Amino acid sequence: MQLNSLGLDVNKTEDLKRDLNNLLANFQLYYQNLRGIHWNIRGKRFFDLHEKFEELYNDTQEKIDMIAERVLTLGGTPLHTFEDYIKAGKVPVGKNVHQDEAAVTLVVDSLTELLKIERVILDESADANDEGTNSMMSDFITEQEKTIWMMKAWLDEKI
Repeated sequence: MQLNSLGLDVNKTEDLKRDLNNLLANFQLYYQNLRGIHWNIRGKRFFDLHEKFEELYNDTQEKIDMIAERVLTLGGTPLHTFEDYIKAGKVPVGKNVHQDEAAVTLVVDSLTELLKIERVILDESADANDEGTNSMMSDFITEQEKTIWMMKAWLDEKI
């Protein structure tokens, strides 16, 4: 087994870089969804949702940077074109979403897809003994599960 300067298995790190780039691409799509629903939300719940979506996209922008920096830390190159993002996309694309329930459902559906990717990375990072990636995924998962719970409560739906 060949180790890199971080003490991680080079082969396992390749898988992590690939999957982190996949997560990065999907976070970029989620970010665009959030910007779109922030700009286009209408109705009686406008003020609350407009503010909430801004909070979510600011948080997402920070996570995007964290993911890209983790790819760099592991010796990779972060994806950085919309072409790459679309190719890797699993997160649903929300176009012209302006109704409150549709917007919140888009957030839930997007986070559900991100969680699937993060759980794969969590397993891989545990297997690679990559505590940096593992910790980041654990934090993301915990926060996103809570957001899904809150959004589902807002929708009056069960988890």
